[in-house]
Amino acid sequence: MKPVTLILRGLLVLAALLVLLPLVWTLLNAFKTNADLLVSTPKLIFAPVWDNMDYVLGRRSVSRALMNSLVVCSYAVLLGAVLGVPAAYVIARIKNRATQEAQFFALSLRFLPPVAVAIPMMVIWLGLDMYDSRPALIITYMTITVSITIWLSVPAFERVPIAIEEAARVDRLGPYAVFFRIALPVAKLQVLSAIAFSFILVWNEFLLAMMLTTSRAKTLPIIASEMSQLGMSVPWGILNAAVVLLSLPPLILLALVGTGLNTAFSKKSSE
Repeated sequence: MKPVTLILRGLLVLAALLVLLPLVWTLLNAFKTNADLLVSTPKLIFAPVWDNMDYVLGRRSVSRALMNSLVVCSYAVLLGAVLGVPAAYVIARIKNRATQEAQFFALSLRFLPPVAVAIPMMVIWLGLDMYDSRPALIITYMTITVSITIWLSVPAFERVPIAIEEAARVDRLGPYAVFFRIALPVAKLQVLSAIAFSFILVWNEFLLAMMLTTSRAKTLPIIASEMSQLGMSVPWGILNAAVVLLSLPPLILLALVGTGLNTAFSKKSSE
């Protein structure tokens, strides 16, 4: 094996360790007592306890916030995909000034700081008597999911060979059939990755949820942040348990997407 290959593999292993170390450390701390956490020398060998997880899972506010996060993020991602994926296909296939402006507008939504979106949205939802509600949060989150889905799906559809679509039109397939039966199956892996990324962004969104909710529609990041206290009485074990609970859905989704990508790539290589 070449020295350059060994160096590159070593760098990849080091990068993987740097990414995994905080996750593993947070998971370990979630099962420690405060006596094991507040020591000068970190403990790697300790008696695990379930008290922190039991406290987090036993709180009614956590279960309500978890349900709010699941409902709001799922609907925002689903509606964002329904609107964003066809729009990305149109932008990829029809090249003119209007589609270029639409693509830039989708990206420009991500340029805005969250507070620039939250303040006008808060005024709108207060005027419509929809403040602190799931529908208001879903529509607001769609500014994230639609823009991300469009921006990341356009290159996926651009890589679909036009010759395949032209052959489908020769076989008398209409534009909708070409999209659903030809273009979308070919680009599905990249599109699914874009949708998964949009889910992660809205799942971890904090500022919008903080400014647009007070009690009924609070999401899990807000509740997790409320578990911390000032001074030396910070419940680090409970805080780490909340972070673990907050991280599980995105990690499970990434694992499923990664498994799907590996399966698809292995099938292509075998062919």
